Amino acid sequence: MSDTLGFVGLGVMGEPMCRNLAAKSGAPVVAFDVNPAPLERLAAGGVRAAQSPQAVAGEAGVVFLSLPGGTEVAAVCGALLPALAPGACVVDLSTVPVALARDLAAACAARGIEFADAPVARTREAAAKGTLSIMVGAPAATFDRIRPLLACMGSDLTHCGGPGAGQLAKLLNNMVLAQNVVALAEALAVAKAAGVDPATVFDALAQGSADSFALRNHGMKALLPGAFPERAFSTEYMLKDVGYALELAAECGLALSGAENARALLEASLAAGFGAEYFPALAKVVGRR
Repeated sequence: MSDTLGFVGLGVMGEPMCRNLAAKSGAPVVAFDVNPAPLERLAAGGVRAAQSPQAVAGEAGVVFLSLPGGTEVAAVCGALLPALAPGACVVDLSTVPVALARDLAAACAARGIEFADAPVARTREAAAKGTLSIMVGAPAATFDRIRPLLACMGSDLTHCGGPGAGQLAKLLNNMVLAQNVVALAEALAVAKAAGVDPATVFDALAQGSADSFALRNHGMKALLPGAFPERAFSTEYMLKDVGYALELAAECGLALSGAENARALLEASLAAGFGAEYFPALAKVVGRR
């Protein structure tokens, strides 16, 4: 089996993950993206460009995917699998529905290929530093095989269970995060309306039981300064993930009012023209409904 590693999808998170993989793994890396710009940047780190996902599959023993969502992952896997040799491994770092992850694991197994769903959490900065949280759904042997490679990109690796378990954990992570950011946006709106300094309020929250990762990152670094750049984790992406989580909940016979509220605010933010902005931009529509 080839020791070459493959990477398909070099967007906001994929490019820094691929860079860390090439720098730390000690293995050759071949990559593909529809946009040539990240491939040109990664060339300085020794990453070779391929002309297609199939070309990546033809060279690599382990192929990583970092794609926008389920539609793209399904399409790329449809092209990849026939080109992969038995014994190869596909590691999906994207966030997709649990059912799709399980279907892909079964399709891979039928061809003698290993599969792991390994969605990532934390920020673009964490991707650059190699300190992502990575939640993995795979058989134990597959997790052991890819663990050293995942450690090139993440500082916290959690084996959540079998196929689909990594996606389930990631979807719930983003569902909870979205609701936290909604709560912080509402707190910010009330503080402003009541004439109290929002920065002081957020500092007070950080000293109390409302302290959280969301407060210290999304709250203090995005909501307070009103900084919602593009090429961060967008409103469109968070809306997709909350939608996936709600689909999963419905499949389990559950109605989740908090997540539905977060989805409604994200939809309002999208409709207001903030779809490409960092998702805490939903603060700009809090209180309008």
